[in-house]
Amino acid sequence: MTAHARSPTRVLLCFDGSADAANAIAVAGTLLGPGEATVLTVWEPVAVWQPYDPAAVLSAGVTRLSSERLGLDEIASEIARATMRRGVELAREAGFSASGELKSGKTWRAICEAAEEVQAAPIVLGARGLSRVQSLLLGSVSSAVAAHANRALLIVPASTGEAAPAAAPEAGASAEQSASERRDPKS
Repeated sequence: MTAHARSPTRVLLCFDGSADAANAIAVAGTLLGPGEATVLTVWEPVAVWQPYDPAAVLSAGVTRLSSERLGLDEIASEIARATMRRGVELAREAGFSASGELKSGKTWRAICEAAEEVQAAPIVLGARGLSRVQSLLLGSVSSAVAAHANRALLIVPASTGEAAPAAAPEAGASAEQSASERRDPKS
């Protein structure tokens, strides 16, 4: 049997500063092992904000005008830059050789574009664990990326307090047996 050398790939680690995104980086480090990674943080300029509340549609124009005067985009950009730097630190702690990238725009679209630019394999996202109704009302970045990306995805469910996935079942043990042992270690 001949061994095939794997071509180097770059993982795209999406980081918004949340505990779920940090957990996704840790899980990716465990599952994928050391390698090259780009940590992507996306911020949305006020111009691309979409009001979800029908009453907010009436005040959207005023919000955009006042945001320019207050410099909200500059503030959001600086916060995103700091968030990206923290994500790079976490990625390095997880074993990746990581660099950071900051993008602005609609989050799901910026993730898909960045994944194509760096030829990412896979895109790593943390899911917030929203219900279907919450996702419908608030939108789900992971769902939108899954629908539009032409790349492999690793979507890590909302954190449960553990930074790493459960161990694989022992040889000869069924998945159901292993799962029930994790729920009730006394059995």
